[in-house]
Amino acid sequence: MATSLHSLNSTLFKSLASSSNKSSSSLSPSPVFRLNSTSAAFNFKPLTSSSSSSAIITRAVASSSESGESHTRETFHGLCFVLKDNIDTDQIIPAEYGTLIPSIPEDRQKLGSFALNGLPKLYSERFVVPGEMKSKYSVIIGGDNFGCGSSREHAPVCLGAAGAKAVVAESYARIFFRNCVATGEIFPLESEVRICDECKTGDVVTVEHKEDGSSLLINHTTRKEYNLKPLGDAGPVIDAGGIFAYARKAGMIPASSSA
Repeated sequence: MATSLHSLNSTLFKSLASSSNKSSSSLSPSPVFRLNSTSAAFNFKPLTSSSSSSAIITRAVASSSESGESHTRETFHGLCFVLKDNIDTDQIIPAEYGTLIPSIPEDRQKLGSFALNGLPKLYSERFVVPGEMKSKYSVIIGGDNFGCGSSREHAPVCLGAAGAKAVVAESYARIFFRNCVATGEIFPLESEVRICDECKTGDVVTVEHKEDGSSLLINHTTRKEYNLKPLGDAGPVIDAGGIFAYARKAGMIPASSSA
């Protein structure tokens, strides 16, 4: 019998939670997800000439060697799309599109074209231009409680299908964060302060991943840098391309098993 996403999700997250250290706060059952309240304080400084502004690098999946695991993450560079607090799953992907099946290529494209199509009218910019299948925005910046609402996995899938690479928010709803990890569609990164109040839609930004697992958001338009919290044990799962890919790599399910 094929392993279900729900059962594998529960098994893997229990395993990660029981074996992780301080970074396991990223698996907290609290209604609003916060990565690690003890992380280094947020800071910003003027952009220097040594700061990287490299273009998007092809995503490198986690690879192993004789000396152990190594994980290489993508540097994301492009335009940002800025949102505020309590962006729920109906705003990310309206419920009427919940019947679309992400594993079907045509349905996945449709999900991408409808991404963030449920935003209220106060957001004058469209994440995906009507008639287009992809967004010109690579990074989404949000406020508090991003992804609240239903448990539909369509929310992170549609953002990934539209071409978004990462969300940088003040905090996340637990289910949305878990679905980001489970699907491997998008990196959910957490900021120390309300970056959404300091950035504007259309700003040019870069998200760089550091060797210690933390990340850095550089806003080239405002010339400010923002430290982001580490993903902890959830990072390697996203690196692998989602929970099934990670489970196969870890030997939790047979390599030949279908998702």
